[in-house]
Amino acid sequence: MTTATDTLDITGLDGDQVSVPFAALEGLAERLDGRVLRPGDDGWDEAVRIWNAMVATTPAVVAQPASTADVAAAVAFARDHGLLTSIKGGGHNIAGTSMAPGGLTLDMSHLRDITVDHAARLAHVGAGCLLQDVDAATQEHGLATVLGFVSDTGVAGLTLGGGFGYLSRRFGWAADNLEAVEIVTADGMVHVADRERDADLFWAIRGGGGNFGVVTRFTFRLHDVGPMITGGLVVWSAEEAEQVLDAYRELTESAPRELTAATVIRLAPPAPFVPEEWHGKPIIGVLVCHSGTDAEADLAAIRGVGSPIVDLVAERRYTEQQQLMDDSEPHGLNYYWKTEFLPGLTISFLDAFREHALRLTSPLSESVLFHVSGALNDRDDDDGAVGNRDTHFVTGFAADWPPDAPGDEHIAWAREGWERIRPFSTGGNYVNFQLAEDDHTRTVGAYRRSYERLQQVKATYDPDNLFRVNRNITPAG
Repeated sequence: MTTATDTLDITGLDGDQVSVPFAALEGLAERLDGRVLRPGDDGWDEAVRIWNAMVATTPAVVAQPASTADVAAAVAFARDHGLLTSIKGGGHNIAGTSMAPGGLTLDMSHLRDITVDHAARLAHVGAGCLLQDVDAATQEHGLATVLGFVSDTGVAGLTLGGGFGYLSRRFGWAADNLEAVEIVTADGMVHVADRERDADLFWAIRGGGGNFGVVTRFTFRLHDVGPMITGGLVVWSAEEAEQVLDAYRELTESAPRELTAATVIRLAPPAPFVPEEWHGKPIIGVLVCHSGTDAEADLAAIRGVGSPIVDLVAERRYTEQQQLMDDSEPHGLNYYWKTEFLPGLTISFLDAFREHALRLTSPLSESVLFHVSGALNDRDDDDGAVGNRDTHFVTGFAADWPPDAPGDEHIAWAREGWERIRPFSTGGNYVNFQLAEDDHTRTVGAYRRSYERLQQVKATYDPDNLFRVNRNITPAG
């Protein structure tokens, strides 16, 4: 039982402990339609669960808003008490930025409403939605927007960091498909931002992450996709990797924008679709998604390479395609990724990539090439802070291993591979793939010439840097 003088120590913005009276926390709980949770409360474990065990940490308090008004109240509470504050959408960020260590976390998972306006080709999406929620709702109308490729990723973090997936070649970054947001800024005010209203804020949140406020609702442009597409995976022995990568380079040079292809090198998992004799052996796979016509002709060249172990390419539902990678990235493993953007594929790059990819240290790790060029290259580089319009591929080395196992060897593998491919980079990088250990220069490098403008917008909407548990953009001045 608490008394009027009891307090709870919560981490403050400067890292020191702030003694917050329990009465104040109870007052916040009374103002919310949602809940305020502390360790031991029902729902606490799920509220603080995140995807990457390597960066798992725990806040002191979790607020679970049930409305935009709740978000505004929680932000005001955090600001008035000077609390370290984070926002959790899906909890899938590799750097663990959804948790404020010892601070206050806003768990947005109760904001899951989706409204699809078929006539206007728009989807209004709550900030707690996962990709699978949006795909299910929009595919009822044969529509889709650009999202990622693991279905339990949160829509908010993915989109605010730029976002790419199977439809990026046709329609750009996920952020390019944003028409408007409802957002609560550090002063507790609610804004509806788009290209006309708070245009500078709307520019910044399209790539600038959670630096400028708490988005409560996204409005996405929808496109005719599905419900059926042609997609799946073709797998070969890694002994054929050079031949497959050459064919992949040729495919991506001529592929229509309706076709997206990604290459993965790893050890074959003990999955039902992999013949048992191949379990644990090095393989190379090409994952494809063709959302147009003439899929058979467009895919013939890659499917005819060498001697595939497995060919799972078939007509399937788009929602199924969006879930094909889910089992490769389960919750609770340690994840350490090092990635770059590429302007294209050279023979020198492919040789370096292949050689290092085949030095795998973990049966869970993988090396990836993802083709994204197309619509995102067509836009002006200043159309949203996501920038990086010179990007044609996303590549990197993903070290994954169990949480109870040592990781030094796997981390070293990812870092060594990254050092080998960095000379081939555009110079930019994907902010959503940055690690907790990455320093400020890496964040600046993600935005390049947009960074100073982002600092100006930050100074306008969050001058005290309340929203700093992220890939932080420091306010100008």
